[in-house]
Amino acid sequence: MRKHILCLTTAMLFLLHIPLAGQNISDIANSDPLIISGTIGTMNTYRNSSVGNGYASPMSNTVYATLNISTFGINMPFSFYYSNDNLNFNYPKISFNLTPSYKNWTGHIGLSNISMSNYVMNMSFNGVGIEYNDDKWRAGAFYGRLRNAINDDPTDPFARAPQYKRMGWGIKSGYGSGKNYIDVYLLRAYDSRHSLDQEWREIVRPQENLVLGVKGCVTPLSWFSLTANAATSILNKDSEAEKIATSTSFDKVFDTRYSSLVRFAGDVNANFMLPGFNASLSYRMIQPDYTSLGTYHISNNYHSLAVSVNTFLFKRIALSAIFSGQEDNLSGEQMYTTCGYIYALSASTRINDYFNLSASYNGYLQTQRDGTMHINDSIKIKRLMSGISLTPSFMYETDNLGHNASLSLNYSKNEDLNKYATGIGDVKTKAIGCSYNIDVKPWVTDFTITYSHQQSAGYRSEYISDVASLSASRSFLKDNSLNLSASLSLCYNEMRYTSKSLSLATDLSASYTYKKVHVFSAMAGFSKYGDVNISQTRSGLDCTDTTISLNYLYTFSLFSIKKKSKERAAL
Repeated sequence: MRKHILCLTTAMLFLLHIPLAGQNISDIANSDPLIISGTIGTMNTYRNSSVGNGYASPMSNTVYATLNISTFGINMPFSFYYSNDNLNFNYPKISFNLTPSYKNWTGHIGLSNISMSNYVMNMSFNGVGIEYNDDKWRAGAFYGRLRNAINDDPTDPFARAPQYKRMGWGIKSGYGSGKNYIDVYLLRAYDSRHSLDQEWREIVRPQENLVLGVKGCVTPLSWFSLTANAATSILNKDSEAEKIATSTSFDKVFDTRYSSLVRFAGDVNANFMLPGFNASLSYRMIQPDYTSLGTYHISNNYHSLAVSVNTFLFKRIALSAIFSGQEDNLSGEQMYTTCGYIYALSASTRINDYFNLSASYNGYLQTQRDGTMHINDSIKIKRLMSGISLTPSFMYETDNLGHNASLSLNYSKNEDLNKYATGIGDVKTKAIGCSYNIDVKPWVTDFTITYSHQQSAGYRSEYISDVASLSASRSFLKDNSLNLSASLSLCYNEMRYTSKSLSLATDLSASYTYKKVHVFSAMAGFSKYGDVNISQTRSGLDCTDTTISLNYLYTFSLFSIKKKSKERAAL
């Protein structure tokens, strides 16, 4: 019987491309031969609004079903979805992935990932690969497709950007432990020249790329380590450009052309680890036009320096500080050079068994200076964004009650520091929030009350918002299979000198689980809202929204052939 099932599964893999999870050979052998399971459900919602139903259908009915066929740990999902004359059916998509492993070896077949330096490759490939990992040695190699071609109709105004099919292969090798190691990576990627229609080829040129990367760490002292990650990329921006006449062994791997660019990217980090004190100093540089065809996107043409510190005071207060500065225009060819500075300081402490307190400050300063052109003071960017927060919290429990309360205070500002600025883009925001939750254990009931206030002031404008809510939930029956909840909320919004609005909403919900496979749920919501500005022609809560929803979900196991355990066989 098992042989027939395995043959049937293999045949289906060739007829359908099926998303398969990574499998260990021993896991496949220990998995159940066949399990067919799924779900059936429905969601039905009624909406009514006194201002009309233009934003949503008054009646929404949905029926959906899923079916999953699992054989030896390989899953084949199907789904069906119907909603208001909208029909959708999904079967296993064109996606195949099998990752068998044996001892220190791992294979990759289909859509897979292989770990490499982030400057070399961070995207998936569709092909084959193999990896070896033990305590010290590691190695790997792959070959496959990195992306598909896009050949939309050039006359279509909504055509997607064209792209070539991209192929690639790579190898990696490394030695060492977590404190002292070195890894080397090589990637060769190239566009398939005939994968794009002729109409697009003059607009988009095929590219090819060779990237060599190295990553390592050395720990000369127990309290100090140094890590580095670097890569060199050789990119042919047009792989059909004229070759440069050379005679070296390098030509067997990559053709140097008149469109070739050689660029560098890398970072280095110094880490200090002392009792109660950790710090790191890092520097990163990515040259202009640095590109690896094995990555989705890499920002380039900048360098940055960062410092971070973490420590404890009096064994109770945790402190952390971060500062980093970044500057672009390494090529010197931009009109202006932009600099950004990030700084943050945070502290937290546990005062006793019940009280916690945390505070933080963060800021970002952006400035500009001359590049190839002199920047006019009236347009020079100089902007500061900063914020400060304070968050005390309280937790206390008894045999019958659990208390949890928190308060948050926040202040932030975004201001233009240009000396000619009019303040039109400046915004200052104050916010306060508090919540209290009590858990009545004998009743299996929770009560929660929350309140938040926000006030934002900008150029000749001010916005105020107040939101308060009260909610309760309770579980019933011995297995807590019946759950009821209710909430009441009040929201006030004001745009100074412009509008004032108020909304009052209540929500009720219930859910019941029967025999762990049937779930019934219902929800009802009612809200009143309107303009309460007395200077307007209408006032009061004269708008009403009503929502009622009834849902059902059934989870089933249709058929199964389970692997016989040794214990069952002994019986």
